Amino acid sequence: MAAIRTGLEILINSPPDWIYEKKLGLLCNPASIDIKFEHARYLIYKAFKNQLKALFSPQHGFFSSKQDNMVESEDIIDLSLNIPVYSLYGKTRIPTKKMFDNIDILIIDLQDVGTRVYTYIYTMSFCMEAAKRFDKKIVILDRPNPISGSIVEGNLLTKECESFVGRFSIPMRHGLTIGEIALLFNDCFNIGCNIEIIKMENWKRDMFFNDTNLPWVPPSPNLPTFESALVYPGQVLWEGTNISEGRGTAQPFEIFGAPFLDIEKILDFMGGNKLPGAILRPIGFEPTSNKWTGQFCKGFQIHVISPKDYQPYATSLKLLQAIINIHKDEFEWKLPPYEYELSKLPIDLIIGDPAIRNKVEKLDKIENIVDSWTDQLNYFVEVAKKYYLY
Repeated sequence: MAAIRTGLEILINSPPDWIYEKKLGLLCNPASIDIKFEHARYLIYKAFKNQLKALFSPQHGFFSSKQDNMVESEDIIDLSLNIPVYSLYGKTRIPTKKMFDNIDILIIDLQDVGTRVYTYIYTMSFCMEAAKRFDKKIVILDRPNPISGSIVEGNLLTKECESFVGRFSIPMRHGLTIGEIALLFNDCFNIGCNIEIIKMENWKRDMFFNDTNLPWVPPSPNLPTFESALVYPGQVLWEGTNISEGRGTAQPFEIFGAPFLDIEKILDFMGGNKLPGAILRPIGFEPTSNKWTGQFCKGFQIHVISPKDYQPYATSLKLLQAIINIHKDEFEWKLPPYEYELSKLPIDLIIGDPAIRNKVEKLDKIENIVDSWTDQLNYFVEVAKKYYLY
């Protein structure tokens, strides 16, 4: 297999003429690396002498050190390069004119994880809107969709559920690279900024991250492995409940549970531990932080044995339905606030449509719920195909 080269490596090895003599900004985090683990800011600083003027960081901070939602990071100075780092998950999530005053081009090099509720694509969208407003150029250094560019899953976000975990009407699992979704945002949601994508080489749509031979650096603290990213489009649902999503353990999102779960009844509801593309393994764990800190939780680890057959969103919806049905008295929906939304249920923001939550609560068959969004999902795919780069 020919080596996959990310947009970062293409930029460094074959820089376009128009980038020279321009003042550059870079939106990045620890996952912004090349095949040799060298960070984008050092590569760009060395390749374009004295042009890199500012750095920008998304949620979780420049060093991905902030663990949870709504934990803000401050502006800092990058001491190694002696340039400012502006936090876009702090006093503001929208770049200010002052932040953009000293740059001509904002380069964005972020590892997205292919899931609607992951906030990096919305930080990117706010940057695109600011670039339009302040007459700057956006350059996206493309990276793989780690959970495949050939599989989409889930309902489209409804208008009433728009938030920082869902600005635009896309499905839970969108099947696009960060460059492709930037093009879709720019056209379909009328941003209209001056944008250019530096494409990857040799990446194929049906690849999962473990097919790429690229190094995995956690794009955020609670996605430590490719496996955690693979289950995330479904397991993120637990953030809207009193069920631990595994935060405060070494395997967030891969494991989940609570002190009150009845493992045998859940397995019976699920029809056993064998799911499409995955195995449910009963476990016990004790979170060191977040929900149920210091308490013994009964739950499961999801072991994905066939990524192409595994349906993370539908699987976790059925698990959610099982727990709601079996533990009516103990189960609770998490209350606001959640990602700066103060009144709406977090689960509605995550699922993106209150009608689906209602169907899950009423024990509608998950298969029927999945069928209900087929037409809108097919429509999204037809629109998205216009922006495929690979």
